[in-house]
Amino acid sequence: MVEPSRGRIEVRDFCLRYETLEGSVEAVSDAALTVEPGEFVSIIGPSGCGKSTLLNALAGFLTPTSGSVTVDGMPVSGPSAERGMIFQQYSLFPWKTVRENVEFGLKMKGLPRSERERQARTLLGLAGLSAFENHYPDRLSGGMKQRVGIVRALATGPRILLLDEPFGALDAQTRLIMQQILTNMWQRLKISVLFVTHDIDEAIFLSDRIYVMTARPGSIKAEVAVPLPRPRLPAMTLSSEFLGLRRGLMSLIREESLRAMGGEVSADAMKGLAIDLEGQDLAAVL
Repeated sequence: MVEPSRGRIEVRDFCLRYETLEGSVEAVSDAALTVEPGEFVSIIGPSGCGKSTLLNALAGFLTPTSGSVTVDGMPVSGPSAERGMIFQQYSLFPWKTVRENVEFGLKMKGLPRSERERQARTLLGLAGLSAFENHYPDRLSGGMKQRVGIVRALATGPRILLLDEPFGALDAQTRLIMQQILTNMWQRLKISVLFVTHDIDEAIFLSDRIYVMTARPGSIKAEVAVPLPRPRLPAMTLSSEFLGLRRGLMSLIREESLRAMGGEVSADAMKGLAIDLEGQDLAAVL
């Protein structure tokens, strides 16, 4: 189990530019956020605002143009087993069984076979996958594959779990189940989580806090606390507190989506679009 005092993320004055054939593009500008040890934090925002860019910098896949990205006070200088990363696309080894996929990182760490099997089976049990440990990925549903991916990322004992739209390809019912499983595992393992999603309801249901990003170049527009009690149950999504948070977050993202479109549509069209979007699920519109 990860020590609760470890796993603090701090992003300060983060900027990232990249070059294209048309010239330099500023993807993220002066972004700042924190995740405290053991906290579950989500990032939401309009499409193309730099959510995944921030996550990839924390994973060590991208280097900021300026600013700092640190974990427990140490600069992130590249990928590390202490920061597990989960993508929307499944990344399992098709020639390995479920348990062998989970054991892979443990094997790279030099753990003996008996200990690898013990740890893998413990985590697979938490994810409800014990009965499938000898199955190959092509025999699993999408939700089960993603569960295996999460378990594999957790097996090496990272301080932090980074998730980039991990449930985006799943149907609504499977997505709800995955949210519950992820929450249960997070609470058991006391790991820090930074979760990128387009789904406002998902962000509220899972998170302690939510950061809302502006349109590109992305920066932090707002930080919203989620004071809903845990454990979170599906019925909670109908509560006045949940719906109030949802309305507020939708309004913030709608402002940024309209601002991003400002150079392409007229003021009258923007006004009409704002009216049309009132009360809709913005995740389905963007």
